Amino acid sequence: MLSTVQITQAQSGGGGSAKTSDEIITDMSKDILNKLPANFDIEMAQRRYPVLYTESMNTVVCQELQRFNKLLSRVRGSLQDLQKAVKGLVVMSADLEGVASAMLINKLPALWEKVSYPSLKPLSSYTAELLERLNFFQSWVDDGPPLCFAMPYFFFVQAFMTGALQNYARKYTIPIDTVTFDFEFYAMEPTEPPEDGVYTSGLYVEGARMDTDSMMLAESQPKVLYAQMCVVLLKPCPQDQLSTYEHYNAPIYRTLARLGVLATTGHSSNFVMFLRVPTNLPSSHWICRGVALMCSLSD
Repeated sequence: MLSTVQITQAQSGGGGSAKTSDEIITDMSKDILNKLPANFDIEMAQRRYPVLYTESMNTVVCQELQRFNKLLSRVRGSLQDLQKAVKGLVVMSADLEGVASAMLINKLPALWEKVSYPSLKPLSSYTAELLERLNFFQSWVDDGPPLCFAMPYFFFVQAFMTGALQNYARKYTIPIDTVTFDFEFYAMEPTEPPEDGVYTSGLYVEGARMDTDSMMLAESQPKVLYAQMCVVLLKPCPQDQLSTYEHYNAPIYRTLARLGVLATTGHSSNFVMFLRVPTNLPSSHWICRGVALMCSLSD
């Protein structure tokens, strides 16, 4: 409803000291362009992280950098063309007009969304999150793989998880289709890398919270819609060696929209995986509350 109201508002200034829509668009474009870093140096990254049989994460990070470069080029190019169009130097195409209209109502432009990761955030929050993701991968390129990987920052999360499984399968020379993830939970971020698997963080729990004292799923705190999830170790192991404990199969989604499109790769555009979270209550208790884990919120 509020989005519809925003569409009906006047698109030009009302006189006086108020800025016109063209001035607002120009200022926003300059602000975003000033914050955007340069594209990643793919050749340098590939030299630093070559394709290795024993380390699949090298391939994962290079593929991620290519995806972010495509998004960066789209954002930068469209904003530069939009500034020229506002000045009358180039034609205001339908795509550029769509970018301008979306910027005026603080919405992610459809032109960017086509090459972007899924996001329900408004434009201002989307830009801030994009910069966080870029900083994460830049530090990975400069300083090496992080001790704890931020799962929400990956463009293609399934490739990251497959890389972790592949490293384990190749290390112990077993078929990868017989390997699955076991999970361990930590209240504090560990200081040493795991022997097998990867530490992950950055998830949010909707409808519940992780009690860091008992390390079990617990009721939400009053007025807290989304609680920060603790550090989780994705620990590969053979399917017949999974640990057994009372748990709730919490689905992980990339956005709050609990729906997605099944791609040709067999992966959903939104659903990631099930996480077996420890609990002392039956699963039906958490199902009634709609408990799930989210990579990204909507604000």
